[in-house]
Amino acid sequence: MKQIIKLSLLILMLTFISCVASQMDDLDKMPTPVDGIEAIAKNVVYPKEAKEEGTQGKVYIKATIDKEGSVIHCEVKRSVSSECDKAAIEAIKKTKFYPGIKDGEKVKAEVTIPIMFKLN
Repeated sequence: MKQIIKLSLLILMLTFISCVASQMDDLDKMPTPVDGIEAIAKNVVYPKEAKEEGTQGKVYIKATIDKEGSVIHCEVKRSVSSECDKAAIEAIKKTKFYPGIKDGEKVKAEVTIPIMFKLN
């Protein structure tokens, strides 16, 4: 069951590729997870309370990535439940990113990352 949940999260998180950067038009390269979207997926823990209540949906987190690739701020843009929101933020904060690049320089940038919580 855990594998199915993780696989569902991974497949549905492929929308990360189309994530929105607040400076996307200005960036040469957007921030991306060091080990790909799998890096985020492996850190997502479906909250027990959310499973028991049958809570499902997509949480959108706006994350600020600094010049070193660390997540320095997260904000929920679209909520599913407080438990799922917290789990999504924790997963993103545990993830190391390649920073955004502008004119050959590493820059702080924001990305919006969708995290799907789906029960099978």
